[in-house]
Amino acid sequence: MTPFSKLRLTVWNEYRHELENPLVSAHYPQGIHTVLAEGLRAHGFEHVQTATLDQPEHGLSDEVLEQTDVMLWWGHKAHADVSDDVAAKVVARVQGGMGLIVLHSGHFSKPFKTLMGTGCDLKWREAGEKERLWVVNPAHPVAQGVGEFIELEHEEMYGEHFDIPAPDELVFVSWFAGGEVFRSGCTFTRGSGKIFYFRPGHETFPTYHHPQIQQVIANAARWAAPTASAPRSFGHRPQPLEAL
Repeated sequence: MTPFSKLRLTVWNEYRHELENPLVSAHYPQGIHTVLAEGLRAHGFEHVQTATLDQPEHGLSDEVLEQTDVMLWWGHKAHADVSDDVAAKVVARVQGGMGLIVLHSGHFSKPFKTLMGTGCDLKWREAGEKERLWVVNPAHPVAQGVGEFIELEHEEMYGEHFDIPAPDELVFVSWFAGGEVFRSGCTFTRGSGKIFYFRPGHETFPTYHHPQIQQVIANAARWAAPTASAPRSFGHRPQPLEAL
């Protein structure tokens, strides 16, 4: 098994808000992807690269995808600009064993919606209200070192019902000052790949600078790493295993 420090991580970011909105660039002058990558390196990951929407092939060439063990995905305003072909390749890599961490508004991304098979819709409100993420599965590896809860003074509200399949495991549940709750840390398996959806991260707040948030994301990268699994084999089998 590959030591976690040697895992090959790719942080994908739409990288549009930071170039257009001064409120966003104030928190992320070099992009959300840069802060996420720096946080991962600070937690011991040695091989972290970034990719953005407006690069050729969205920075996700076949070579990059094949050399990625875990991908992080942040998108918001330009989900439709992601090529169907590239999205399909990401989905195939997850099914083949690549880990995927979907952040905040990435719930509406093409890869996540395809992997979930649902609309992935929810309630939302931009009011900068307090969010408290409660750890509801304290034994889960993604929650290690986080504490009983994470409190964010200002965040965008996401509220139930969240139109996703029932998660394999629920790690965090958020409460917002306005009264809503939300399943904010959800795990799934698709094929041989592991997926973690993590809710916080609205672009106008400095959420990804928060030490506990960075801890969760680093934990998730370790958890989502490819592991040895039974081979997946499909198609016509002209010869039976047993003599007929």
